[in-house]
Amino acid sequence: MTHSPTSDGERLLHGFMAEVHATAPTDIPALVNRYAGLLGLRRVEIYIVDLQQQCLSPLSGEAQLRVDASLAGSAFRSLALRVETTDTETLIAWLPLVDGVERLGVIGVQVDALDRTALERCRSLASVLAMAITSKRAFSDRFVQRARTETMTLPAEMVRALLPPRAVGEDRALSTAVLEPAYELGGDAFDHSITESTLHAVILDAMGHNLASGMTSALAMAGCRSARRKGSGLRELVKTVDDVLAEWLPDQFCTGIAAQLDMSSGILSWINCGHPPPLLIRNNRVLNNALARPSEPPMGTPAMICEAERVLHEVPLEPGDRVLLYTDGVTEARMADGSQFGLNRFTTSIIRATAAGEPASEALRQLIHNIREYQHDRLSDDATIMLLEWRPSPRSV
Repeated sequence: MTHSPTSDGERLLHGFMAEVHATAPTDIPALVNRYAGLLGLRRVEIYIVDLQQQCLSPLSGEAQLRVDASLAGSAFRSLALRVETTDTETLIAWLPLVDGVERLGVIGVQVDALDRTALERCRSLASVLAMAITSKRAFSDRFVQRARTETMTLPAEMVRALLPPRAVGEDRALSTAVLEPAYELGGDAFDHSITESTLHAVILDAMGHNLASGMTSALAMAGCRSARRKGSGLRELVKTVDDVLAEWLPDQFCTGIAAQLDMSSGILSWINCGHPPPLLIRNNRVLNNALARPSEPPMGTPAMICEAERVLHEVPLEPGDRVLLYTDGVTEARMADGSQFGLNRFTTSIIRATAAGEPASEALRQLIHNIREYQHDRLSDDATIMLLEWRPSPRSV
């Protein structure tokens, strides 16, 4: 039985949903404000977060807002409503734009009063806008341009074009990732995806810091996806990457970890190919060496060196566990005096954010910014971090 709208507000929201999908990206602000007026809302401003998640850029206009120094940024960081009083005694309701578990930006809705009906309409607008932005950014440079504050190098452009969203997930598990330097990537990359019962994750670090490195990561990522989409297991996936690198880029290799999380049982499986071991965070503590295992040779290593079958590791997670994957550019980041960021600073930073109750994406954002600040925004190597979280419902455990 088809449900029909029972109020003017519902009819207007249905109309907005029908129109927004056929609207050009440049016309979205005008469309949103036309419907906002009909819904009894004064004005809506749409802000897109930049690649480094430091500022929020309006779709129409130039005045950026700082993520760490604005009420709009607070809504983005906390994934919660924030309300601001203007000089004209009206209110601005700041709401995060979230598609699934990926944070896209915020909207600021100016209202005379924020009663239950107005708040529900604001949230409905934010929800529809998030889906529309996600669908349209795949074919429009408008959103890409608003998310950039610098010119991107060619290797970074190539790798960025292949990267998945920063975060993927559902009720039982999520994966979120960040990488720097955002506009000068060399050989780092990541991939994550969800199938019916499994969260798939891969982190890669190709040798070098040039176009060949980017090509290596791109080819390795394509090999991972090809194997995964054929239903291959982790051993077959890594072998696929070994084979494609040996065939197309025989002088290149990359370290990496390929992992799978069974979202029903919490079993984490992984193969470590010459990469720093994963870290396990449980009850706001890093469990030392909990996931440390002997590593395999890097992906793309000649068959004569890597003849044996890749070793697959498994461990059961507990509800709420977080698993951290990272490239060596994170812990080996250096200041001018030569001191390293190091594993202790790395784990301390993530535990501090975790203990503060930050969402996984926000914990990673703070962590990568700490690393950037440590190097005065001049990273000497790529730094990539992935965070996997298992959060089953109590009934499924």
